[in-house]
Amino acid sequence: MSDWKTQTKLIHAGARRSQYGEMSEAIYLTQGFVYESAEQAEARFIESGPDEFIYARYGNPTVRMFEERIAAIEGTEDAFATASGMAAVNGALTSLLKSGDHVVAARALFGSCLYVLEILGRFGVEVTLVDGTDLGQWRAAMRSDTKAVFLESVSNPTLEVIDVKSVCEIAHAVGATVIVDNVFATPTFSKAVELGADVVVYSATKHIDGGGRCLGGVVCGTKDYIRKILEPYLKHTGGALSPFNAWVMLKGLETLDLRVRAQAANALALAQALEGYEKLSRVIYPGLKGHAQHTIAMEQMGAGGTVVTLEVKGGQAAAFRFLNALEIVKISNNLGDAKSIVTHPATTTHQRLPDEQKAMLGITPGLVRLSVGIEDVGDLLADLRQALDAV
Repeated sequence: MSDWKTQTKLIHAGARRSQYGEMSEAIYLTQGFVYESAEQAEARFIESGPDEFIYARYGNPTVRMFEERIAAIEGTEDAFATASGMAAVNGALTSLLKSGDHVVAARALFGSCLYVLEILGRFGVEVTLVDGTDLGQWRAAMRSDTKAVFLESVSNPTLEVIDVKSVCEIAHAVGATVIVDNVFATPTFSKAVELGADVVVYSATKHIDGGGRCLGGVVCGTKDYIRKILEPYLKHTGGALSPFNAWVMLKGLETLDLRVRAQAANALALAQALEGYEKLSRVIYPGLKGHAQHTIAMEQMGAGGTVVTLEVKGGQAAAFRFLNALEIVKISNNLGDAKSIVTHPATTTHQRLPDEQKAMLGITPGLVRLSVGIEDVGDLLADLRQALDAV
């Protein structure tokens, strides 16, 4: 399997078949497992083998197929699947940290990620937020007691691209573990491990599912980190992925590469067509040459991703008129779907942030996040233009 290309791993890696030889992966919809004897049960609780399971909160054959497949394509030794992307973020951070530890994080994060850092602060973890695009701030923030670094490789929703390789080098110099939320980069364009990341987190709800069906998350890393640090925390706190959801994610992985590349191609075409449009003050897309981190984005991902951020002139009222006039593109707060989705971050995903923090992050009242789907790009452009004209 080590010689297989990514597209092959997405379909076949980690596959397990029962005695029936099913083609599609089986859903082992069970929470418990039967032992042949009390002695076997005792032995399994001491040490479980690769195909020995105890309880679905600890592991399940369908979930394990998903974990092995995502680890294979991400290039990590192991992975642990979770009930949601935020369960993955919370588990990755909380399992590693204790009171008195220091964390350095990029200030441009999804609202719920910022909330997790707030909770850690309540329990005695010191958190320092920096401008993720400023390497000088990363260097200045590092200390001898810095235990972890946390960042989104591409920030939500303003699409800042962080120089992951340089941040990893800065963090590793003080012995810190680098945790990268890689949702916007997607497993298709990810080079996080190659760039030096120790732990990679995904919301599988996004591109991995890709059909808006299920919640899920996954944490990828070394076997020691996954099994000795993360697994004890997650199996005792209950953030396990449902076997049915794991099966949906396995099916999603089969078409992930095709979907994401088509979405990214559509996103680039839309960004180029809308750049300079009179109703917009900004078009933000890492694939555009005018993006502040365009060069880094191309080096790290080779593409601009699936999300385009637009700033509509006229603030929230104009942005709402734009959203309400759309016909093909749907208003929702998810992303990475096969359907195009539009979100107003200031009033939804980032609404709990104080106004001054939104302003600092560039989340203005007119800002709109567009997750581009796989519809015909001509139809999408026509829909966006007629909605902008309605502003």
